[in-house]
Amino acid sequence: MADTPRTCPHCGSRLKKWLVPEGATWSEEFFFVCFNDDCSYYRDGWNWMMEQYKQHASYRYMVNPTTGVSSSIPVWSDSATRGMIVEDAEGDDE
Repeated sequence: MADTPRTCPHCGSRLKKWLVPEGATWSEEFFFVCFNDDCSYYRDGWNWMMEQYKQHASYRYMVNPTTGVSSSIPVWSDSATRGMIVEDAEGDDE
């Protein structure tokens, strides 16, 4: 596992361990994802997606724990994908 950042560079929130859905094209078991609804990356994504693609969607900041590379996961609501948050190794899912 790469030395993975565990805080969001956009809002400073602790990233949560998030299980990659079955059938996804990602080969990792999990990512670290920012689920702070006040995060500027997530909050500004709604307008950007509407302006660029005419889609009611946004994205959340994520880090691949294997490579340390950051990217985003798409979301369609505040609650989307929250059901896949799991506790991390320290037992802290916050």
